[in-house]
Amino acid sequence: MSLKVTFQDVLIAGKRLKGRVNETPLIYSDILSKDVGTDVWLKMEGLQKTGSFKARGALNKLDSLSDEEMQKGVVTASAGNHAQGLSYAAGLKNISAKIVVPENTPATKREGIKRLGGDLEVYGATYDEAEEHAHKLAEETGRVFVNAFEDDYIIAGQGTSGLEAFLQEPDFDAVVVPAGGGGLLCGVALVAKAINPSIKVIGVQTHASPPWYYSFKAGELVDVEYKDSYAEGLHGGISQGNLDLVLNIVDDFVLVEEESVAKAVHWMAKEHHHIIEGSGAAGIAAFQEGVLDDLKGKKVLTLVTGSNLDVNRLAQFTEKYDDK
Repeated sequence: MSLKVTFQDVLIAGKRLKGRVNETPLIYSDILSKDVGTDVWLKMEGLQKTGSFKARGALNKLDSLSDEEMQKGVVTASAGNHAQGLSYAAGLKNISAKIVVPENTPATKREGIKRLGGDLEVYGATYDEAEEHAHKLAEETGRVFVNAFEDDYIIAGQGTSGLEAFLQEPDFDAVVVPAGGGGLLCGVALVAKAINPSIKVIGVQTHASPPWYYSFKAGELVDVEYKDSYAEGLHGGISQGNLDLVLNIVDDFVLVEEESVAKAVHWMAKEHHHIIEGSGAAGIAAFQEGVLDDLKGKKVLTLVTGSNLDVNRLAQFTEKYDDK
């Protein structure tokens, strides 16, 4: 799929979404900044409706549908946050939403989908299997398949999170973005490069799910091995359309270890009193692990993308890392 999304599309999405999504806080972390030698600002998308940035893109996408498409309903595959975002958006617009999630989706995200009115179906061990099933459902039922990341309207909607941050602090030297499918990364990069073409845009993944890292280095889609991850929201494959866009507007990718993600989740709860999920902690983990040391002395934005963390996992991290 060829993507045609532009910075202007993000501006249009920002106007369209105003009042229907939260304008999330942008906070300066004096603690993290002192620890890593970089001025680090955190865009708190875990405080967004449904607990992640995904509501932005989902609502912007549904706004683009025709009356006939809305009557047929929508279907999607998601690791959890996109599913909740689409369920929320569909509820606002009174559209039926069929949601397919893989078996590793945390209970808190499954419950959120059902609470928001999504018709939940658990299918497959991986995101790719869930997505294949969702496409079949779209063919069989006539529902519109809503891709979690390879879609102009989704990308433009996700980009509004970056737009809000840059309107408050327009002089960042770099922006660090957790990268799953790449919708948020593409949207934020469009904003960042439009405001400052020389800004450095860096994507973050885990060693357990590194398709962006290796595909970006190779300049083409590369098959990688996937392992279980604390950052399950970043887990899954990427598309040619998003890769083509990323190769033009993103500067680099870094990888972090699973233990760094766990420590970052615990650190955020202990030092800033915010509960965040593993995927949302990836940027913080990258600073703390030292893979972003070339940004020392710079003013940097990172997006804390979600707060949908299973309470048992938080308890596990607290027991392991508290007072250490």
